[in-house]
Amino acid sequence: MSGILVHEWLSRTGGSENVFESLSEVFPSARRYCLWNESGGRFEGVKETWLARTPLKGRKVLALPLMPLAWRTLPSEDAEWLLCSSHLFAHHARFAGPARGAPKLVYVHTPARYIWVPELDGRGAGPVARAAASALKSLDRRRASEPLALAANSRFVADRIAGAWGREATVIHPPVDSAAFLSEARLTEQERSALEALPTEFVLGFSRFIPYKRLDLVIEAGAAAGLPVVLAGAGPEEQRLRDLAEERYPGRVFFVVGPSTEMYRALQQRALVLVFPPIEDFGIVPVEAMAAGTPVVANTLGGTAESVRHGETGALTADWSRAALRDAIATALAANPDACRARAADFSAEVFAGRIRSWVAEHAAVVP
Repeated sequence: MSGILVHEWLSRTGGSENVFESLSEVFPSARRYCLWNESGGRFEGVKETWLARTPLKGRKVLALPLMPLAWRTLPSEDAEWLLCSSHLFAHHARFAGPARGAPKLVYVHTPARYIWVPELDGRGAGPVARAAASALKSLDRRRASEPLALAANSRFVADRIAGAWGREATVIHPPVDSAAFLSEARLTEQERSALEALPTEFVLGFSRFIPYKRLDLVIEAGAAAGLPVVLAGAGPEEQRLRDLAEERYPGRVFFVVGPSTEMYRALQQRALVLVFPPIEDFGIVPVEAMAAGTPVVANTLGGTAESVRHGETGALTADWSRAALRDAIATALAANPDACRARAADFSAEVFAGRIRSWVAEHAAVVP
């Protein structure tokens, strides 16, 4: 049965790109569309909208007001179903020709955060985003009434969908390559030397070095537990974090800047505990930590609370004071690594593929 997969823009990496890659594997015969493709060859054969042929390609904030129009002026296609992977406006997609009347399904990573929950996304604070949000809310809600069915990547996002769009959504958690964390990381000699230079036991924080990831709280957690801290990632907050580490926990915080995939895997496998403070829509990094047998301290708010099981695979906390962090890390360190790995397996690519295939078949009345 012929179908079409739609995604926002395509980058080299990203959680939503991982979902789109899995969807492409589940539905290999589906044609694929995106706003523009900057994946560096990761995704080939994906058709782009007319925005890709303008100077706005890759300029997300400036292109924002034109994205809904781009999605409403898609070319003529013939398809029996349409599946949109949406975290901004991809759910607005409408084709000309026979595909216009095909059942439209949407896998929702989130309703656009900088429109609906700007307090969780600093990108919503800019003047262009604020102006666009005011104008686009009613349009976005109207377009969200078109799909036959919605799936959300977490219960947290399903609740946001209900509040923003007034619709129910089936929860289908995204795929995580948990099997990749079961084998030893393949490090270069330089990476192996860098890993051996780190403390033998440490608290790990991994993310982009940006404010809302709250890596300052990872430093606090290490200080509370009296354990060294490793911060891995890259971003504009690096120097501020280095200064903060020297002020609050001198000589006990180590940085691994821009780790490769293999180095990241080695850090997850070696860490005593991952501390993950941000409020995320789902949170793939904590599941990857559990896949490595590493327990997680995470927020009681957000999608992470749906994967981490308090007292079994880590600890959930709403209180990020030093006393509470000390207790949370103690709870997490008591977790069984096998329980962590078993929980991570619940989010495997195979589980996702089975659920998304059944969901599309049910609502589009086809067997893809």
